[in-house]
Amino acid sequence: MFKGYNNYDKYPCKEVKGFDGEVYIGYQKIADELKKALKGNQKSVITLEFYPGVNKKEVMKGLASLGATVFDAEKCMVSDAEYKKLIHQYVTDDRVFGLMTTKNLSDYYIDSKIESMRNSIDMVKSGIVIVYGVGASLVTEGDVLVYCDLARWEIQTRFRKGMPNFKTKNSDAPHLAKFKQGFFFEWRVADRLKRKLFCKMHYLLDTNVAKKPKMVTAKAYTTALTKFSTEPFRTVPYFAPEVWGGQWMKEICGLDKSAKNYAWAFDGVIEENSVAFKIGNAKIEIPAVNAVFYNPRKMLGDRVHARFGDEFPIRFDFLDTMGGGNLSLQVHPLTEYIQSTFGMHYTQDESYYLLDCVEGEYIYLGLKEGVNKDAFMRDLRDAQSGKIKFDADKYINKYPAKKHDHYAIPAGTIHCSATDTMVLEISATPYIFTFKLFDWDRVGLDGLPRPIHIEHGEKNIQWDRTTDWVNKNLVNAFETISDADGILEEKTGLHERQFIETRRHTFDKKVTHSTHDSVNMLNLVEGEEAIVESPTGAFEPFVVHYAETFVIPESVKSYTISPYGKSKGKTLKTIKAFVRTNP
Repeated sequence: MFKGYNNYDKYPCKEVKGFDGEVYIGYQKIADELKKALKGNQKSVITLEFYPGVNKKEVMKGLASLGATVFDAEKCMVSDAEYKKLIHQYVTDDRVFGLMTTKNLSDYYIDSKIESMRNSIDMVKSGIVIVYGVGASLVTEGDVLVYCDLARWEIQTRFRKGMPNFKTKNSDAPHLAKFKQGFFFEWRVADRLKRKLFCKMHYLLDTNVAKKPKMVTAKAYTTALTKFSTEPFRTVPYFAPEVWGGQWMKEICGLDKSAKNYAWAFDGVIEENSVAFKIGNAKIEIPAVNAVFYNPRKMLGDRVHARFGDEFPIRFDFLDTMGGGNLSLQVHPLTEYIQSTFGMHYTQDESYYLLDCVEGEYIYLGLKEGVNKDAFMRDLRDAQSGKIKFDADKYINKYPAKKHDHYAIPAGTIHCSATDTMVLEISATPYIFTFKLFDWDRVGLDGLPRPIHIEHGEKNIQWDRTTDWVNKNLVNAFETISDADGILEEKTGLHERQFIETRRHTFDKKVTHSTHDSVNMLNLVEGEEAIVESPTGAFEPFVVHYAETFVIPESVKSYTISPYGKSKGKTLKTIKAFVRTNP
């Protein structure tokens, strides 16, 4: 149906050599190693620090052979009812949006209860003691500290299967509600604690696959994290359906043909995706953000780290409407609005790069000239209440779309892609903050009306972004940087309000790239495969395939990309994003 090469890698994995004896598969081998690490002491304490979502019952049952005296550290926390009350200001009553918390997990632990549990631990005079739970290391770091981790995509999978949020009785809640609580609160407090434990943990336990745990030593784990911050890598992509989803990714990415559709592909969303590394025959999967937390300066570069801290500021994802439907008509918040309303310090500026498109389709972008604000907002509200069908064509520009077009979308600009387009969305990271204005009278996959945010949207729409301004600033603003010897480099023209710079290279031979003192994110948007190499041999050659997103840490500094395999002698294209020097 669509042109592909059947070589998209859905399970990228980086090999870590020299640690074959430092990986343990299955609970019995893990228990044996932990017992060995305790060195036969008369009394020893193992601390199992859990990321929210780790299956406590499974882990504790799996390690029962240790014969330990166990303490659930979460009993030192405030009650479930008090916890719910305290976090409500961050979770809010909105279906989608909350407020980014500034709290730490320790704020919900009670000092007197911690002291009491420590006294109880001290009263155990011999044998093995296990202190476990989310925040267990706040009670004691023990003699051996094991961090039990879980990928963000797996947490969401478990949410959909009925897993509740941490300390919350909400098994039957919609996925959106569970995701919101995770995004705005529990993942934030857990990540703040995680950052402090990299230099203290003795082992990392991968709990992503039920009843098939894998544990590695801290040295093996941090060696892997260092590789991810000093070499090219890909994240493990994941794919999700939606009411507007299409069929392109089924063909190109080799997905389940029996599925109704795939709408999203998170392939280059560091906060959402995981990364995988292989030691011997064991594949370990961890949240991709771990590599950023561990080596932010190497990953991001000093300049980017100074501005964003240890947040990865760029993301790539796919929006597939090929054979599907329009995205919702939407707008993203202005910087001051996202700061004051949601506690985020930068907003979701973005762009649409067209990987593919059916001839005659289009992109909605910006307002038409002379639009009456009051009439526009009245029609949106009337459409939301079911009084009328909103006429998007009356108010919004439609731009004919073709493959390799590029549309800049600074925050405050109304936009959406139409049916039969395949978009590579290049944007700043705060991806959850989309204000839907109109959703074509659809319900979600859960059978409920999809959330609409007209009030938020009205406060952020930039009414002067009309046809003439959009034509001059946002549509295919390509600028040639160099064109010589078979290599064309173009600046693709993201707007001056956007901190991301994008460059497109068209080439049939080796291209030398600079990181521009910033982490780089790229996608091979044309051609079967390419090879990424170090001019100095600093990393092993890295092969990428059509439509795959890959990351070049800033520490790499210089790298080359060349046609590879069957692509030798053919013309390829890459799109590259980085944080510009003078945003």
